[in-house]
Amino acid sequence: MKKTLITIILFSITTLTFAKKVKFACDMTGIPVLATGMHISGDFQTVAGFAGGDWNSASTPLTQEAGTEIYSIIVDIPAFTKYEYKFVNGDHFYEAEFVPEFSRVGYNFNDNRWLYVDSLANDTTFIGAIVFAANAPAGLFLVRYYVNMQNEIVSNDGVHLAGSFQGFNPATTYLYSFAQNIHEVISYVAAGTYAYKFYNGNNSGAAEAVPSACAVNGNREVAVNADVLLGVVCFASCDPCVTGIADNDLAAKMEIFPNPAQSYSQIKIGNAAAPLTVLLQDVTGRIIREYNNVQGALLVIERGNLQSGIYFVHIKGNSVDISTAKLVFE
Repeated sequence: MKKTLITIILFSITTLTFAKKVKFACDMTGIPVLATGMHISGDFQTVAGFAGGDWNSASTPLTQEAGTEIYSIIVDIPAFTKYEYKFVNGDHFYEAEFVPEFSRVGYNFNDNRWLYVDSLANDTTFIGAIVFAANAPAGLFLVRYYVNMQNEIVSNDGVHLAGSFQGFNPATTYLYSFAQNIHEVISYVAAGTYAYKFYNGNNSGAAEAVPSACAVNGNREVAVNADVLLGVVCFASCDPCVTGIADNDLAAKMEIFPNPAQSYSQIKIGNAAAPLTVLLQDVTGRIIREYNNVQGALLVIERGNLQSGIYFVHIKGNSVDISTAKLVFE
């Protein structure tokens, strides 16, 4: 009995040590709320202490904030963890919101929202009251940043972003990695133009050196007047990462046309002395299609069931990257 009691106490201390208050909020302005009320469903419900397990659409109700149409809840959940969730207008999962592509975990594939809790600070993590089935809080726009760290040894402090939208503080905006080498974060800002940089660490000395070809006063820059999904760039580069040059003397630059494309696109890759592999990847680095033993000068990529959005075409020879280019399907 004594041993059991000690175990429970130690578990409680550990839980409190790593617990973090997180506020989830949904703006239902102009949207009728069902009589069963607003709920949230996600993979945090068990650790937050709600009955019925994760992804239970009825166990975690949201409370309407006085004088508003915002519904919210504050939970205690472990820090340094990524969570996925959806808002539910009702208490059945078929009443869950349709999450727009720019907000999704996997962009086109996993249609949950996500949040990474990166701090144990004695405050409440709150990203804002997101409009139901929209990308951002009212009056703000989503900006999704990506950086590829394949050529870097990532700091133990992680990859961060700092910019004019958050006071250029390199310690507060952590980038989470869903796919190997690709780190990302979502921010919500008003319309405007913002300077930013990526950091391999969490202090000013960890800042990347942005090449002059894509720098404005030494920083990267994004103009925001709608939701923005930025392309994946290599750390301290203007372009996607390319790791080497193949032995078959294929020209490093490919041609893609039409681009943007609607139903298909053609990849002109030249004549290679050896078969090539062509990969089509989404913005998170996931391989969507793989074309092996490509030997001709022209490869046709049919759109098929591909969603509208940004993709990257990678040409490989002898397991070495030769060329990378962006392909957009409208």
